Amino acid sequence: MSLKIYDRQEIAAGQSRYQIVQQPKFPTHGILNDRRGDIMLLINGMPVIHLELKKSGVSVMQAANQIEKYSREGVFSGLFSLVQIFVAMEPAESLYFANPGGDGKFNPNFYFHWANANNEPINNWKEVAEKLLSIPMAHQLIGFYTVPDDSDGILKVMRSYQYYAASAISDRVAKTKWGEKNQRGGYIWHTTGSGKTMTSFKSAQLIANSRDADKVIFLIDRIELGTQSLEDYQSFADDSDEVQATESTHELVAKLKSNDPAHTLIVTSIQKMSNIKQENGMNAADISLMADKRIVFIVDEAHRSTFGDMLHDVKQNFANAIFFGFTGTPIHIENQIKGSTTADVFGDELHRYSIADGIRDKNVLGFDPYKVLTYKDRDVRKAVSLHEAKAATEEEAIADPHKSKIYYRFMNDVAMAGHVDKTGKYVKGIEDYLSKSQYTRDEHTEQVVADILENWMTLSHAGKFHALFATSSIPEAIAYYRLFKTKKPELKITALFDPNIDNGDGATTAFKEAGLEEIITDYNARYNQTFELGTHARFKKDIAARLAHKEPPPAH
Repeated sequence: MSLKIYDRQEIAAGQSRYQIVQQPKFPTHGILNDRRGDIMLLINGMPVIHLELKKSGVSVMQAANQIEKYSREGVFSGLFSLVQIFVAMEPAESLYFANPGGDGKFNPNFYFHWANANNEPINNWKEVAEKLLSIPMAHQLIGFYTVPDDSDGILKVMRSYQYYAASAISDRVAKTKWGEKNQRGGYIWHTTGSGKTMTSFKSAQLIANSRDADKVIFLIDRIELGTQSLEDYQSFADDSDEVQATESTHELVAKLKSNDPAHTLIVTSIQKMSNIKQENGMNAADISLMADKRIVFIVDEAHRSTFGDMLHDVKQNFANAIFFGFTGTPIHIENQIKGSTTADVFGDELHRYSIADGIRDKNVLGFDPYKVLTYKDRDVRKAVSLHEAKAATEEEAIADPHKSKIYYRFMNDVAMAGHVDKTGKYVKGIEDYLSKSQYTRDEHTEQVVADILENWMTLSHAGKFHALFATSSIPEAIAYYRLFKTKKPELKITALFDPNIDNGDGATTAFKEAGLEEIITDYNARYNQTFELGTHARFKKDIAARLAHKEPPPAH
């Protein structure tokens, strides 16, 4: 015999039955008085969503605190342990959050406001009831948009922007006319730190479960990201075997050819994927067999390596596939790479959750910017004024009426920083007229290093925290590494970059290799390691482990 108690697909159809219970009574089986809740929403008789209500003027956090108190008292046990989502509500504000379970801890950082597709929070109780707690949305929230995370044993519920993104991708695939070779599915612009891995996993899982595609491939571009992404995916999956790893290109090919439903969801690297071509000795019949399948590629960190030759090779070899990109920093016309933007590569923007949205919602840490003057403002203004007036000296600029007019305009009228005028047009400021060479001058680099070292003890809490310092190029990274080493040799510092990137001449390559050898030698001496240029991948993993306060991986 089999007993069906719930079907995530039977939304407002089939055997699904929906009920609303008011004032449910919770037996406490102890010296405490029995508790009464406010409202429970039931699917097939199972309590899955619990609401606590407060009157106007009472903080919504009081409703959340009451839910936490009930949980500590053991109210949500037995039949009531089936509750998946809690909602704390007062007429002007509502929060929703997942039930962490009997032994789980409630974390207010994961109490969310529902929002519309433009990330505008919805707080009025009637609108929350209509948009979040009605059918079909309430059923979908329970059936599709909660994720049991095996890594910590706690149920997660998706934020509204994650729901809109995952829905947009799965809807786009459902409407795809396979065979038209329209590879551009679209891209998701979600800021770093907003949970892109969970969003992309749920997108992939929705597609896989709907059978709208034969294969869903999560494509990453670095070994360490691949390892982390695979672990994250497997912790989110209903069954860890549901997500397929690929140790080699050979194994990847085998899983792509397979018709086994268990081989639908695959995590692999762009490097392995780009190796699948006839020039590498692949069987033409096998390539054709794989290319004819309905394949969805979900590309992580779509701003990084997706404008290179490897993605171009993948697109050529899988002309029937459809591609989606996830990025926190999309490439637009003003910062295009090789004449292409993110939209050129992936298609239209499907959903946006910017860093401004994330900071407002406290899903992403805010910035703490402060300005350190490398050069005095007046010196910068004078240098630009003379350059624009084409004058070598102040006297020359003032003596010539034409040059004088330009000189004084930049000295007196042009703002230091650029701004957007009333028409929305960007107006250049003094700093926009400077060349990037200002950042390579000794005056600038010395000031940057001096400021970091001067504030290091305070900002690192006496070395308790690590810090990341980004540069614009590999040579610049090496130069800064050497400067830090000279100024403060006792500071634990290293430099990390891809040794395979070679976008300079022979002299630049030689400089890079010498710098890399110096960096690895210093690292070995400090941490008693034996890394070499040939084991750079293990060197990177060792650094990652130390940054994460984990045991470094054992040497092979």
